[in-house]
Amino acid sequence: MFEAFQFEFMRNALMAGLLASVACGIVGVYVVVKKIVSMSGSIAHASFGGIGLGYFLKFSPVLGAMFFALLSALSMGLAVRKTRLPEDTVTGIIWALGMALGVLFIGLSAGYAPDLMSYLFGNILTVPAGDLYLMLALDVIIVALVIIFYKDFLLLCFDEEYATVAGLPVTGLYLLLLCMIALTVVVLIRVVGMILVIALLTFPAALARQFTHDLKKMMLLSVVFDMLFTFGGLWLSFVLNLASGATIILLSGTVLLISYVVRGLRQKTHLSVAD
Repeated sequence: MFEAFQFEFMRNALMAGLLASVACGIVGVYVVVKKIVSMSGSIAHASFGGIGLGYFLKFSPVLGAMFFALLSALSMGLAVRKTRLPEDTVTGIIWALGMALGVLFIGLSAGYAPDLMSYLFGNILTVPAGDLYLMLALDVIIVALVIIFYKDFLLLCFDEEYATVAGLPVTGLYLLLLCMIALTVVVLIRVVGMILVIALLTFPAALARQFTHDLKKMMLLSVVFDMLFTFGGLWLSFVLNLASGATIILLSGTVLLISYVVRGLRQKTHLSVAD
């Protein structure tokens, strides 16, 4: 089983997956609990504008994605909080504008974008060392913010009205949470691609929520599940010669589906016994 990881590119891929699991497992819990999955998807797809800008101006598409992800997160958060536009409308607008700008920039770029598909669908097997350091730095930032603002985020997610009455800067915390999602999206782009970011951001957190409602335990379980799915998906993709990002997502989705089925059967069994 471990023979696949004798190759350097597989070890780098595993390291990238583990680093992504930390950010994804922690922030994914906030996404699931706060019910902002669609906003996370909008941030992920809007980041395509930054990828296109990177190709157009000849700088790192990952840095471009980071800029656009943060910009879209702040724009969406302010629009939701400061205007009367519904959240789903804002989500759709940002989603479409980001994608359109990405297509426009890539169309204006000279030559052919050889690794564009790796940003769309992920290619964890080709993650360079430089991206690993960037992922590590983003992990440190995200973990530090969660530690510092843990209680504030807890109130924001579970009882926003009480947080407002308690005098917490709710809008600022909301924007900060969206920015953390944006940074997590950047971490995940090289692992599963911007198209599949939502799945890896929500599946492990949703699975963890079935076992506990304690936020800290949920985060820990989510990180562990993320790591297991990454390791298992990489190994399966190597053995079966499949796309690594898609295999990771399908593995996590299958486990989540099975868990829901088992949970439903247990509930029916308990009801039958009670009757």
